[in-house]
Amino acid sequence: MQPAKLKAILAAAILIGSVPAFSQTPPPDPAGGEMFGKEPSGPAKPTPRTLDGHPDLNGFWKGLRTTKPVGNIGKDLPGFALPFTPQGEAAWKHNVTATYDPEALCIPGGIPRHNASGLPFMVMQTPKLVAFMYFYSYHRLIPVDGRKHSEDPDPSFFGEEIGRWEGDTLVIDSIGFKDEQVWADENGSPHSDALHVVERWTRPDADHIHVETLIEDPKFYTKPFNYSRTWVGGAPGQLLAEYACSENNVDRDHLGFGPGPIRLDGTRGYLDPAPLPPPVPKTNPSKK
Repeated sequence: MQPAKLKAILAAAILIGSVPAFSQTPPPDPAGGEMFGKEPSGPAKPTPRTLDGHPDLNGFWKGLRTTKPVGNIGKDLPGFALPFTPQGEAAWKHNVTATYDPEALCIPGGIPRHNASGLPFMVMQTPKLVAFMYFYSYHRLIPVDGRKHSEDPDPSFFGEEIGRWEGDTLVIDSIGFKDEQVWADENGSPHSDALHVVERWTRPDADHIHVETLIEDPKFYTKPFNYSRTWVGGAPGQLLAEYACSENNVDRDHLGFGPGPIRLDGTRGYLDPAPLPPPVPKTNPSKK
C-alpha cells in the first residue's frame, strides 16, 4: 500500500474511532518551520484524552535542543559509555570503520534509533492501532488489540511490535530485529538479532510526549539500559512533508565509513574544524 493511501486510511480511522479532544486549523506552512521545538510558556495544559479514555498521543512532535547528545542511545549513561560485550565492541568497531550509515543509503533506521533522532515525527492513534510516521517517510504500525508475539517473527528494521495500555502508559514491546545494515543510533552503535526493546510512551500534559526506552541485547550488551526523551508539540495542524530519499541522492557516492568523529560530549563532529572557505562571489551575467 502506498504511504499516502495508508495515511488517509489511518486519518479516517482516527476521526471515526478516536476523536481528539480538540480541533486544529492547518497553518500556512504545514510542513515547514524549525526542526526543533521550543518549550511553551505559561502553565501546563491538561493531557487530552480520546473517547476511550486513554491519553491522546496524536500530534506532530519535535525534539528539544536541550536533549544532548542527540542521536546517541548512551545519552543517559555515565560518560555515554555503552556496556558492550566483547562481541558488541567488535560490532561497534566494524560499524564505525567499515560500514556506511544505513539511513544515508535510504534504509530505515528502525528502533531504538528513531527514538534518539533529532527529526520530528507524527503519531496517529486509534483504539486498536497506533502509527508512528517519520520524517524520512518511514512508518511503523503497532497493534493494540491484545495479540501476542509470533513464535518466529520475520526480522525487520522496527521489529515485531506489540502494544498494550498500562494505565495511562502505552507500552510497545518489540522483538525480531534485523542484524544487517543496522545502526542502533546515529553514532553507529550496534544491535544484534537478539535485541529486545520496550518503550513506555506517556503524555504528561498537552504540550509534551515522553518515552522511556529499555534496550536489551545480551549478545552485544552486558546489561539492559534505558534511554529517555521528551518532545514538544509542533504548530497546530503541522504535517510531515513528502521526502524521497533515493531521488538524486548525490551524497551516496561520497560517503565515508562510520558516523565521523565523536566528541567527548557524545556529539558528532570535529573538535577544531577548519574554517570554511570564503563564499564564491556572485557575478551578474553580461547583458546582451
